[in-house]
Amino acid sequence: MGLGKILEESCRSFAQKTALIYNDIKLTYDELNRAASSLGNGLLDLGVKKGDKVALMLPNTPEFVISYFAVQKIGGVAVTLNIMSTPYELNYFLKNSDSVILITTTQLAQKFQDIRKDLPLCREMLATGGFDEPSPFMEMVQAGPFELEAPDMDPDDPAAMIYTSGLKEKPLGAVLTQKNLSTQALLLRDICEGTEDDRALCVIPLFHAFGAATNMLSPFRIGASTVLMDQFLMDSIFKVIEKEKVTYISSVPRLFLGMFFHEGADNFDTSSLRLCITGGAAMPPDLIPHFEKKFQVKILEGYGLTEASPVCSFSRIHLPQKPGSIGTPIPNVELKVFNDEGREVPRGSIGELVVRGENVMKGYYKDEQATSSVIRDGWLHTGDLALIDDDGYVFLKGLKKRLIITSGFNVYPREVETVLEMYPGVKSSRVVGKPDLMRGEIVKALVLMNDGQTIDEKALLKHCRTYLSSYKVPRRIEFVSSLADVGC
Repeated sequence: MGLGKILEESCRSFAQKTALIYNDIKLTYDELNRAASSLGNGLLDLGVKKGDKVALMLPNTPEFVISYFAVQKIGGVAVTLNIMSTPYELNYFLKNSDSVILITTTQLAQKFQDIRKDLPLCREMLATGGFDEPSPFMEMVQAGPFELEAPDMDPDDPAAMIYTSGLKEKPLGAVLTQKNLSTQALLLRDICEGTEDDRALCVIPLFHAFGAATNMLSPFRIGASTVLMDQFLMDSIFKVIEKEKVTYISSVPRLFLGMFFHEGADNFDTSSLRLCITGGAAMPPDLIPHFEKKFQVKILEGYGLTEASPVCSFSRIHLPQKPGSIGTPIPNVELKVFNDEGREVPRGSIGELVVRGENVMKGYYKDEQATSSVIRDGWLHTGDLALIDDDGYVFLKGLKKRLIITSGFNVYPREVETVLEMYPGVKSSRVVGKPDLMRGEIVKALVLMNDGQTIDEKALLKHCRTYLSSYKVPRRIEFVSSLADVGC
């Protein structure tokens, strides 16, 4: 089933049921479908066609969900962008993706205005100042017509494009198909015993593959509700869980660590929770039983990557949990461990984790070389080292590729190094991950200066913030006399 038809089908079955909750705003499935249809008709009037790319740079608000499904209803491709993107990054994303329009907030609109003259295709911007505030976006949502039937889509038609930090100097656009994302939309029902009575707490960004799959596509597929939050404030999270009777949370370990260590946690009623889902980074295994005891809720760990839409493996509610395991493969997905020659290794041996199945992306947009480097003979090479035990449980054992995972976001060191080495006086650099309890890792830069040069650290960090999203900017910089002994 195409993504545009998912919302239509749920609207037919659950028209007056609440689909979205955001602060004091509640939208039923009927209201959400009408809003997406109206916006879709408006996009058609602007000349957006089936197959066109529409960039979304929006936080976790109703406007993101409405825009995403409006794009699906016209057969377009949603290019979901990080709201922390700098004008430099945004310029690259809009050019590389061939987006024809950008939908964003009035607060972020200046980033587009700064680069507008440099964009050959993306000349249109549609801005929103909030769901209850007048704006060009809301005018289009309220204008009608309020009916728009999604076109029939081929399973291999692109549905979304999500940029991953680049394997080299530049990010790559992972093209996810209708089939990729439609199969992910079944996970809440098929693996987590989800029903229409579930209420998801959506804290992690919807522009992230993990957020979109578990907090938007999966609940909407079965008529459940999503509670949107665009701020990561612990007291507010507990208040929302209590007020809205949230039944499951799908997020990165940082949130669950924050919940566990929050001094005021006992002041809130969290008894509605039936499940917590963690992914995006490794959850400290020793903490899981303590978390489950404190909140009387099961916490399940999964694994995925953007190129796999993203979920590949998951723990099961009624199967034994093995500490440190990321579970077993999801339905219609195979996981194996290969050696450097591309051959499967025996169970219990460490090698590179590879994936094959309905979740594997179509490829990187306009980059066949990069695509062929990670998808070989039908297998997606993850760059993660793992072993699979005799029971089929997967355990991650490290990284084959240079990668830093901070608060669930991937940072490829070479991208940061490229920016550092643009700064006058920097001869070379090496970016590494430093362990951090709350974030998993933080970005640290080792910088080698040209002979006779001195560099102000604050000025160098300001330079980085000009070109890099905030999570990629080094939190620590160390000036060194040599990089010879620094590992990869």
